[in-house]
Amino acid sequence: MARLPSLLDPPIAFAHRGASSAAPANTLESFRLGLRLGATGLESDVWLTADGVPVLDHDGVVRDRLRRRHISSVARRDLPAHIPALAELYAACGTDYELSLDLKDPAAATATLAVARDAGAAGRLWLCHPDRELLASLRPEAGETHLVHSTRLRRASQGPERLAAQLAGDGIDAVNFHRSDWSGGLTTLFHRFGRLCFGWDAQHTRMLYELLDMGIDAVYSDHVDRMMEAVRARAG
Repeated sequence: MARLPSLLDPPIAFAHRGASSAAPANTLESFRLGLRLGATGLESDVWLTADGVPVLDHDGVVRDRLRRRHISSVARRDLPAHIPALAELYAACGTDYELSLDLKDPAAATATLAVARDAGAAGRLWLCHPDRELLASLRPEAGETHLVHSTRLRRASQGPERLAAQLAGDGIDAVNFHRSDWSGGLTTLFHRFGRLCFGWDAQHTRMLYELLDMGIDAVYSDHVDRMMEAVRARAG
């Protein structure tokens, strides 16, 4: 099958939680390794601490002796050392990459945007959330930051064409589906509305090639070595 064109060429290669197949996920070690292996983007989840600091963690819950506490109830200084603040990521890894953040705590949006702007990286930030209306409400504040609707195809109750039109009308830049949802016809449809197509959970070489051949604009993978091999092969 001939490869369909992407709107982004080359597509963004997001290291999911950093190079999480080879290092502890969502740590500075994992993020640094992902970039060393050639990833052009990093992915994580952002939460807001009790004292207003955006930090990167998957579950948003930490253990305190025998209790489990939500990050929103814990001050930054009291979090485990392996959980980095967003500002620490930029300090450690610079800003020469795309950064995709799942906005797990909507209250973190304003602080996250402020940190990215202070680092000079707002234009390379992609904020992701499953609620399209919440993303639309962030559009004025987000400025040059990109907004991504992360969902599943089955949740597009009015059909993908209606969803593509809504995203375009709301100024939401991309849709992020599970890799199994995508087809060449679907990427072509969203591209027709000027919306980017992202595919997550692409863990095996075959999956990566399939997505790239469909004209995907970004892929997410734990296996950065496989991802970069596929991206380079299709670029050739």
